[in-house]
Amino acid sequence: MARRLLAILALVCLAPAPLAADQYRLAPYKDDLFRYPAILASAYGGDYLKIAYSEQRDLNNRDTIPERRVRRKYVSLATRAVRKDLTLQAGDLTVRYIAVGRTAGDAEAVVIYLHGMNGSRLQGVNDWMFGGNFNRIMNLMARNDGVYVSPDFANFKDTGERQIKALMQKYADNSPGAPIFIACGSMGGYLCWRLAADPAAAKLIGGLLLLGSTHDDGFLKNPAMTDRSRRFPIFIGHGSHDNVMAWQDEDAFFKKIKAAAPDYPIKFALFDTGTHGTPIRMTDWRLVLNWMLEVDGR
Repeated sequence: MARRLLAILALVCLAPAPLAADQYRLAPYKDDLFRYPAILASAYGGDYLKIAYSEQRDLNNRDTIPERRVRRKYVSLATRAVRKDLTLQAGDLTVRYIAVGRTAGDAEAVVIYLHGMNGSRLQGVNDWMFGGNFNRIMNLMARNDGVYVSPDFANFKDTGERQIKALMQKYADNSPGAPIFIACGSMGGYLCWRLAADPAAAKLIGGLLLLGSTHDDGFLKNPAMTDRSRRFPIFIGHGSHDNVMAWQDEDAFFKKIKAAAPDYPIKFALFDTGTHGTPIRMTDWRLVLNWMLEVDGR
């Protein structure tokens, strides 16, 4: 009980002062530890960045056990006081998920992380792996009146899509007006693009984050490409040494979007020498989400 109380007090004390309702942004949190090391190249007015990555600096020196446990300074466990393991029953669908922050509703923003092959809801709430970057997004949401959600789902096809759509609808109902950002790791991107192609689900999307993930050329025919009122921002993060999903394919997709609609809100971050998991480790959540909030006009 005492430990739980201390965690709650820590979260309250560290919470930033709220911004005006019409200027909701995520306040700084450990920015000095998670900002990009260096920008090596920039194109498309800054929408395309090549970012320095060093396995020695950004993985081996950052972790006490490489790929397993980050150094303690990257992590705050205060979020465990506002973390719940929950179940959604929606008709014939059951969705188990872990939520952090305003789990009961009235959230200012929602981030849902969809894991890749062989993952589970536990991956997206692992405080210590991926350089502590999941811990950072949990803290960012909890400290800024948001909610972060990491669900299980049956597959990357129809059933999985229905499950995530039901989860999105739940948070759209209990947090009216809150943007819902869907972050997809690796094969989770297949669900991202299925949701983007579903008219009802697409209306709920505030932004897509593709992290070492895939693309869908069918999006070029999506109404979002031509109807500004249906647009949502897209962020693509990829490692140049990814041997699971080639960065060149995502690079080509980004350029197709820019050619078809030069002002479409899409950004590409290429982590130089990064591998398949690098975008999950290195993506600056606060930078990306605040850009998406700006595009959204909130």
